[in-house]
Amino acid sequence: MHEEEVLKYRISLNLIPGIGDVLIKNLLSYCGSEEAVFKESAAKLQRIPGIGQVLANNIKRFKDFGRAEEEIAFLKKHQIKPLFYLDPNYPKRLLECADAPNLLYSLGNHELNNAYVVAIVGTRKASEYGRQFTEKLIEVLKDKNVLVVSGLAAGIDGMAHKYALEAGLQTTGVLAHGLDRIYPVQHKAIARKMIQQGGLLTEYKSFTVPDKENFPKRNRIVAGMCDALVLVETAIKGGSRITAEIAHSYNKDVFCVPGRVSDYYSQGCNYLIQANKATMLCEPKDLLDFMNWGKKTEFNASKNQLQLFEALPENDRALLQFIRQKLKISIDDMAFELQIDPGTLALKLLELEFSGYLRALPGKMYELS
Repeated sequence: MHEEEVLKYRISLNLIPGIGDVLIKNLLSYCGSEEAVFKESAAKLQRIPGIGQVLANNIKRFKDFGRAEEEIAFLKKHQIKPLFYLDPNYPKRLLECADAPNLLYSLGNHELNNAYVVAIVGTRKASEYGRQFTEKLIEVLKDKNVLVVSGLAAGIDGMAHKYALEAGLQTTGVLAHGLDRIYPVQHKAIARKMIQQGGLLTEYKSFTVPDKENFPKRNRIVAGMCDALVLVETAIKGGSRITAEIAHSYNKDVFCVPGRVSDYYSQGCNYLIQANKATMLCEPKDLLDFMNWGKKTEFNASKNQLQLFEALPENDRALLQFIRQKLKISIDDMAFELQIDPGTLALKLLELEFSGYLRALPGKMYELS
């Protein structure tokens, strides 16, 4: 099938009432292709877990393929790249999250699978304390070729994007609306610069307005596509605290900048530290130590490294290849996915760590050295 025809069906799946990201992936696993979902009988669709009669009928009644074709024309006109969850350029870290969007729209030249990805978020009403910390944090990160991710909101988010651009870093803004607009409007100029030195990313089709309910969904993308999330300032019920909570639920490394107990926009950070959901970040440079990024360079095995790798037992090579595909994974997830006894796995991981193949991270996470 022609690539554009496949894209039409992919977009159309997201237009069916009641069908979300998890169900779309389920439908594809049972039906085999996007087109097959629409051609499957209602009786067979009903038997797919999570579908049932109502949703099966919604699929069979769907006729609005014209809207998908309009979206394709919009993507072509503005050079926007659609990223399906099966595409190699889809953010791999985000794929590890069960509720990851099945389809993203990307504008710009950002490397979403960069070696290092840091999300920096915070309140829209940032103080001078928050501004200075954000600026110093970007200064620390600029030599590490980090991709800086945030939500393009006013306050800390916008500052993170601005300072990243000034430092020569790529930066990605995750939007809660379609790519036909920029919200807030005062960030139009910075968004234009980001498209040249990073990009914009959204799960929403064109002409989707920034409704209130879109922002928590946007936040899960920010949380899911990073290695580490830094929360600079937020109120106890702030939206940025929600992003940090989501990142914690994804087993991401979460860092909070502490503040005075009397400061309204430090209450959310102080709470997360107190609740052991985040690590206290007192100095920007500490992030590099916590993440073991101090001396890390992008993985590029030399001839000697490859020879050493090939000399390993087959089971050890398979384990390292598995971890490399995941980028970063916890020992608990490894034991579950590989069906290995946790105690046996822990000893093997320790052995590979001592041999220099692996690096242990906070939260019982592992990655290749």
